[in-house]
Amino acid sequence: MRRLALAAAAAGLVTAAPAVAKPPATTPNAAITWNRTLLRIVRTPGAQPATIHPTRSFAMLHLAILEGVRGAPPSGSRRAAATTAAHDVLAALYPAQRPALDDQEQAELALVQSPVRRVRGELAGAAAAAHVIAERANDGSDATPPPYVTTGLPGDFRGPAVFTHWAAVRPFALRSGDQFRPPPPPALDSARYLQATAEVRSLGQNTSATRTADQTQIARFWAAPIQNYWNEIAQTAALAHHDGLTADARLFAELNVSFADGTIAFYDAKYAYRFWRPITAIRDTDDAAWTPLANTPSDPSYPGAHSVISAAGATVLRAAFGDGFAFTLGSEALPGVTRSFPSFSATVDEAGRSRIYAGVHTSLDDESGRVLGTDVASYVMERVTSR
Repeated sequence: MRRLALAAAAAGLVTAAPAVAKPPATTPNAAITWNRTLLRIVRTPGAQPATIHPTRSFAMLHLAILEGVRGAPPSGSRRAAATTAAHDVLAALYPAQRPALDDQEQAELALVQSPVRRVRGELAGAAAAAHVIAERANDGSDATPPPYVTTGLPGDFRGPAVFTHWAAVRPFALRSGDQFRPPPPPALDSARYLQATAEVRSLGQNTSATRTADQTQIARFWAAPIQNYWNEIAQTAALAHHDGLTADARLFAELNVSFADGTIAFYDAKYAYRFWRPITAIRDTDDAAWTPLANTPSDPSYPGAHSVISAAGATVLRAAFGDGFAFTLGSEALPGVTRSFPSFSATVDEAGRSRIYAGVHTSLDDESGRVLGTDVASYVMERVTSR
């Protein structure tokens, strides 16, 4: 009913308002403020449904913002369009968060001084959100994850398995989850496999004498959901370059659609190859007491999620800003600790290696993940541009 009232109000407003001064360049625009809101939500215990991957929510949020901004008429506020689009998507995805989302929407809409521009922007944002929500209906994300049963054979993943249904989720831009599926991991008796396993056996053990103190910090620093880090990095880069709402709406849409489709793609490959984790490989063939530094994730090893998402993130951010952007990053997994990076490429290197130091991946997972993430992001950027 509120949207109908807005439409009626817009029809009766026929005069344009005077232009409103642009905010300072360092003020976060709506793409960034609502990205921060979703980061807060997914970091809230219990807020994210256990069988819905959060990358889907980020992609929906930013596609709606992008469509709202692009769909706002010249007489409408793009800020209002982005705000309403973001609010409506997040309220639909996280109904328990509705009161806080309503408050944020009203506070941000109040900053648009012209009633004419505000209402017309709201209408564009509401239409964009409704379109994105309808577009993602019945995409397979709400399917019951099928049970995973190991063969018990050498090389086959063992243990509890999560997101066994995610490879079948309809991608946002890719034709299918297997579009860029990497080749299978090397044979268990190959030199590449034996070398990669020996490396993680040495560096990734909980009591490793070969892992340095800095490498231990790296392993712990990158232990949180990897897409969160790259959204934080993107916020920092966007604020530093202050390209404006339209550019940032596109940037965050490209970034998060790459993450969402990259996640579908890596789960496709993980469950296609079902490759065992280092803890199983090493305990079965070498050292029954070997224990990794970090807890092993509940999905197959190949390719590495950190590497897929990091390579995708760096591909999008390099296209927007070049590679030589220096920044400092914090970690929700290691509060109070920051690490500094001279470039997006250097960040990919560290994020990927962190999983070897943690004892949960090999370099084979890292290498295949980087290729997959780059391929997915390169494809997604072309499709978001023409959306």
